[in-house]
Amino acid sequence: MSKYIDIAVNLTDPMFSGLYYGKAVHSPDLPAVLQRARDSGVVNMLITGSNLTESRIAKDIAESNNLGFTVGVHPCCSADIVKEEGYVDDLQYIQQISLLAKSSPAVRAYGEMGLDYDRFHYADQETQIRIFKMQIDIAVQLQLPLFLHCRAAFADFKSILFPRLPDLPSSGVVHSFTGTKDEMKEIIDHGLYIGINGCSLKTEENLEVVTDLPLDRLMLETDAPWCEIRPSHASAKYISSSTFPSVKKEKYKLEIDKSVKGRCEPFSIHQVAEVIANVKQVPLATVTEAAFLNSAKMFFPELL
Repeated sequence: MSKYIDIAVNLTDPMFSGLYYGKAVHSPDLPAVLQRARDSGVVNMLITGSNLTESRIAKDIAESNNLGFTVGVHPCCSADIVKEEGYVDDLQYIQQISLLAKSSPAVRAYGEMGLDYDRFHYADQETQIRIFKMQIDIAVQLQLPLFLHCRAAFADFKSILFPRLPDLPSSGVVHSFTGTKDEMKEIIDHGLYIGINGCSLKTEENLEVVTDLPLDRLMLETDAPWCEIRPSHASAKYISSSTFPSVKKEKYKLEIDKSVKGRCEPFSIHQVAEVIANVKQVPLATVTEAAFLNSAKMFFPELL
């Protein structure tokens, strides 16, 4: 069985507590989710933090289960950070993020940070840019690998990040990548890595990007509970393997051998790898071994 590191898992999401749109549908099942992941070859993962509250929850989950986690402010959360816990200003809040990042050996990356111009309804461009720049300043102090987000914002993203990279000896990954071939090449030319999940494999154009992505710059992820590979995606035709059978969430009874229909889980990371191997026309092991090595070097060197 191949070994995997899932570099992006949103285990703080209410779905893993059985809550869907604020309604309790089934019992919390995080232990079952983690067991299914282990049974599928996932040896470690990064729990993503999107704000201070979620990063604290991620810390508790990571420390209780010997996993890694990230701390940071997602661009879509950047307008709410002062409201979240009543901090006087943005800087005070970001400084608290910095303190949390120093508080645990389970912290493996700083982020999720960056820009998302597809979702201005959460935070406007000016706010996103301000918070991104502040977090880059903190990242220079922390010297942690960067966990980065970029959606429809590459020009601003690179103009803010790339000039600061010489101050950041640790590298980073642009996760859930959905950009163009040229953007991918600029990112890897600056020493960064690319995280690929189901959302990175929706269209034929996405698959062309993956075809050209060097394996020594690849990391694998699920972004669970989001970003599953769906039958309508261009990548679906490249999957032949099966996963755990799924049932509707209302009928889910915490069985280890079943999953919730429509909720992505870390165990499905092997399908992401399978798509990449097939579009690149290389053995599956070639993809999984390269991605594991890249991810372990950056986030979990103790696994090497």
